[in-house]
Parts: sequence; C-alpha cells; structure tokens
Amino acid sequence: MTSHLDIPDAGMAADDDTTWQDDVRAGVRHVRDLDSLPLSPAERAAAQAAATRHKVRIPKAYLDLIDWSDPADPIRAQVIPSPEELTELEGELDDPIADHAFSPVPRLTHRHADRVLLFPTYQCAVYCRFCFRKESLTSIGRGFSREALEPAFAYIEAHPEIREVILTGGDPLSLPDKALAEIRARIEAVSHVRLLRIHTRVPVALPSRVTSGLVRSLQGRLMVTVVTHFNHAREITPATEEACRTLRQGGFVLLNQSVLLKGVNDTVEVLEELCRELMYRLGVKPYYLHHGDLARGMAHRRTTIHQGQALASALRARLSGICNPVYVLDLPDGGGKVPLGPCHVEAQDGENWRIRGQDGELRTYTELVGDL
Repeated sequence: MTSHLDIPDAGMAADDDTTWQDDVRAGVRHVRDLDSLPLSPAERAAAQAAATRHKVRIPKAYLDLIDWSDPADPIRAQVIPSPEELTELEGELDDPIADHAFSPVPRLTHRHADRVLLFPTYQCAVYCRFCFRKESLTSIGRGFSREALEPAFAYIEAHPEIREVILTGGDPLSLPDKALAEIRARIEAVSHVRLLRIHTRVPVALPSRVTSGLVRSLQGRLMVTVVTHFNHAREITPATEEACRTLRQGGFVLLNQSVLLKGVNDTVEVLEELCRELMYRLGVKPYYLHHGDLARGMAHRRTTIHQGQALASALRARLSGICNPVYVLDLPDGGGKVPLGPCHVEAQDGENWRIRGQDGELRTYTELVGDL
C-alpha cells in the first residue's frame, strides 16, 4: 500500500477533504515539473541535475511563498535543488545520526530507552534539500504498509520501558486519515506507551492537509505532541496559522524544531522574528534549534558551531524563556542530542561561583546550603 500522496490503494478510503491532494498535484512532483518554474536556463539545468540525486516534491502552497526575483530567497533555498548539493565532503554521512545502527527491526529506531522512532512512511509532502535522512528517503522511498509495520508494533509491545512513540519518516501526516487512525490505535493498545509524538513539516508546507478529520484520527487515549518544522517567519501565513489552530483545538501540544541554515536563518533578527511569531501567533513553543547534521552535500548550508553559539546567546538576551529554543547538535554515531549553548559559569572557588550575566557582567554567586 502506497502513500496517499501518490497512488492510493483501492482499499484505503480517501479523506473527506481532498484539497490538500490538489495542492500536491499542482506543485512540483517530478524532475520534469521544474520546467514550469521561473528559472533561468542555467538555473533549471542545475536544479534538474541535483534533483536526479535526491527526490524533489514541493506543494503549490509552499511554491507560492518563493520570491522568484531573489536568487537567495530563504524559501527557495530550502526546496529548490542546487548544484552545491552535488559537492560532497569527506566526513559527510549517509546516516548522520545512526538511525540504522539502532534499528532492531525494520522501520523502527530504538536509541534511547524510553522512546522509539517509528517510520510509517518514507515519503514526504515536501522534500527539503537539507534533510539528514534524504539518503534513506531516496534509496528506500516506500510508503505505508500494514505488513511492514508489524515487526515494529511487536517490538514496542515486547519492551515495557518504551513510554513514547515518535512518528517520523518521511512525514507521517502525508498518510491518509484512515492509515493514521490505524497506527494510532495499534500504538495506544500498548498499555505502557503514554505519549505519541508526530514530527511533521505538513503544517508548514501543506497546511490544507490539517483537517478536522486528521485531528480525529490522532485523538484517543494517548497524549499527543506535534513537532512542527518552521525555519523562517515567511513560512508563517494565514493558512499555517489556521492549521496550527486546528491542531491546538484538537488538544495537541505544539512544539517546533528549526535547523540553523546558512543563507536562510543565520541572523539573530531572522531567528528572533521566527521564534516570536511561532509562540505569539501560532501558539507553537520553539523547542530546538538544530545545528546542521553532516548530511551529504550540505556543507554550503552549515554554519560553524561558534556562529550558532553566538546566535543562541543573542537570542537568550532578546527573548523570554518560552520563546527560546535550545541550540543542539545531534552527534554522529548515535550520541544523541547535546546542548551547544554557551555556559555562563566562568570559575569556581569552593562555594563561590563566578557567573557571567546576560548583561555581560561577571557576578559572584555564593552557595548557602543548610542541613535538612
């Protein structure tokens, strides 16, 4: 059974609201569709060459955000293939965070004791050029299949330490409502699972997909957290606002993880606006700001860690805690996420700590601890 983004199985009921499917069909789905974009002949040839290496898909709603008069447009940079992607550096990896090394059964990664990643599909509503899983999406490319997920469900049932199941991929919200409801029902039938997390770019790139039917398909016993992926404030539109409102009204917790991308959001002004709009306009908590993983062909979009730390420090001085994401790096070889933000502790002498405040001044904090 394939993802509803492509050829729906005859036995899989279509969603009541098919507007989102029209949006996908009206966008870029194949290399040949790049011919319809307002690119120069040289730009088109370069984009087509890069698109033969990694898949391309861009819904019309996201295409409409691009300022085609600006070659450095931050929306364009995220989805239009570029020739720089074909330059791979030594040390870049097919699997930067070692998903496969921690995969005991197909379509599941168990890196941390209390949670697993579940991959119900390897297809997406939009293919981001910077994706750290693009090698898997290109080489595997499979959609939803009940049979393919059975070993993963059995593994979850057999491991009572698992409290959270994270649907990722691919984009789980590219699946039809019926498939999502089936997956949710299978997971919530496992008594030791408490939380369902959904990592998705759909509210950003295909907001019409977020319908009341989709919300109902995910509602049940489990707490549900939807982790969106906005990278720039220009991605926040009335349509994405409505999509996030629908998810909030469904009772879901909304978080956002962004990737720090050179030429897209690597200034404090851009990040500040993004974080404020996420929280104040969408009701989405900025959760993580990811340092770029070592995905192949992405050196031109990665910043240095020092640059990221400077941005994180500036954001901390400008934004309230609820608007501040944590700057993190997902270490290679499965080392997990570690915070990269600056440490404010400068020195310690016994009970006295020298700590630099947000105003840049050094102050002494003396520990005063009594007996209980």
